[in-house]
Amino acid sequence: MEIIQFLQSQYRLIITLLVLLSFPLFQSASVRILAKVTRGKIDEHRQFRAELLLKIIVAIILFCALLVFWGIELKGLLVVGSSLFAVAGVALFAGWSLLSNLTSFLIMFVQNDYKVGTWVRVVDGANFMEGRIVEMGLMNVMLRHVDGHKIVYPNNLFVTRPVLVLNDEPQKPKVIAPKRTLGPKK
Repeated sequence: MEIIQFLQSQYRLIITLLVLLSFPLFQSASVRILAKVTRGKIDEHRQFRAELLLKIIVAIILFCALLVFWGIELKGLLVVGSSLFAVAGVALFAGWSLLSNLTSFLIMFVQNDYKVGTWVRVVDGANFMEGRIVEMGLMNVMLRHVDGHKIVYPNNLFVTRPVLVLNDEPQKPKVIAPKRTLGPKK
């Protein structure tokens, strides 16, 4: 009888504890489902990013479910969160750039045209940059030029500029010797 009374009086705490203990199970189950769905369709780099994104989504969903269970309204929490986000956006000088880079990362994640190891040429007006994709991060894409130089290109520009996916590694540019001018040799 005492156990039943204890369970009835502390049911919120017990359910919260059960949800917290089952959190790793939810995450591993979601990762296994993702692995079955994407088997052989995406490379390891994107698989890792997808697992990370899925784990974050599962954590947010369980956290929101616990908040609702404890009687906290999500409407008020969303107002506080959006207010804090707006203050942080105003405080940061390039807040819009941050959001556009993260949004562009999600677009590149869904789009399967280029991946790590692909040779690309990014056309920007009359100029272009080319290299092999070494890393695709949340904020930028890192390219390795034929000469070995590292190019860090922001995601928002990588999505909005024309990108040519090259079949082969580009040739190193030939260095043209300067023409001699008329006159005495130096």
